[in-house]
Amino acid sequence: MRAVVCPEFGTPEVLRVERRPAPRPGEAQVRVRVHAAAANFPDVLLIAGRYQITVPPPFVPGSEFAGVITELGSDCTGVAVGDRVAGTGLYGAFAEEIVVPATNLTPIPEGVDDRTAAAFGVAYRTAYHSLRSVARIRAGETVVVLGAGGGVGLAAVQLGAALGAEVVAVASSAEKLAAARSYGATRLIDHRAGELREALRAAVPGGAAAVLDPVGGDLSEPALRALGRGGRFVTIGYASGTVPRIPLNLVLVKGLQVLGFQFRDLDPDEFERNEKELAGLLADGRVAPHIGAVFPLEHTARALREVAAGRAVGKVLIDMTA
Repeated sequence: MRAVVCPEFGTPEVLRVERRPAPRPGEAQVRVRVHAAAANFPDVLLIAGRYQITVPPPFVPGSEFAGVITELGSDCTGVAVGDRVAGTGLYGAFAEEIVVPATNLTPIPEGVDDRTAAAFGVAYRTAYHSLRSVARIRAGETVVVLGAGGGVGLAAVQLGAALGAEVVAVASSAEKLAAARSYGATRLIDHRAGELREALRAAVPGGAAAVLDPVGGDLSEPALRALGRGGRFVTIGYASGTVPRIPLNLVLVKGLQVLGFQFRDLDPDEFERNEKELAGLLADGRVAPHIGAVFPLEHTARALREVAAGRAVGKVLIDMTA
């Protein structure tokens, strides 16, 4: 099989395409023929050796994929050869075949194509759980979404609108803001066009109920200041490369809540509820990811450069069939 290999830590330029033997599944694992994989910012960090978990080179990067099951381990139940599935893992997805635990897979709903399934999982699950169980958004509330043109941000825009919230989209270009508008944002702010603090004050004069922040850096404090009394600030990640420093007096004066999102911290019952709701939204066609660019396997490094530079609108995919 063909696979993208990271031979040493570095920028995406270190990646190379190699031919490797097809992996064989263990007892509770399955082998999946990968049709499409998504390029995510954590992939860039993993390749650079800067992620919170380190994988020693050489390894095959890629954490999100969709395809068809081709082989089962001896102790697999609930899945079958030929099933169309989407899945996640820390690494291994930028290859024509991958082996993962059967528990890492979810069935692809009928009528959903492989590219959509590959682009949906990580971004939409992150955004939905953040909105429902961390920010606890209710219909009619106003939520500010930073990085609203990226994978998680654009998902949060669409899902926030689906939950009945008024969404203020903050992004870095007219193209990204146009995508956010098409996904349900009612107020748009280009943070490179002027002072973000003043723009948010004008957009939400009464203060927002919540902020979702997958970016960090210089955007976080102005967004925190835009919250109304008792507002919820949810930190999801730091795509800017900078962990922000928050003046705690703002939290004290307004009675704000600063909350972190991690899957492992979610209440099990709420997690199950959210997963069912999200699967229904996808199956019914009420939400779908914006796929901004698609690259063949040979151009995986280029795809990851787009993600790392923040140029991508929505999700960037690797198509194994291209």
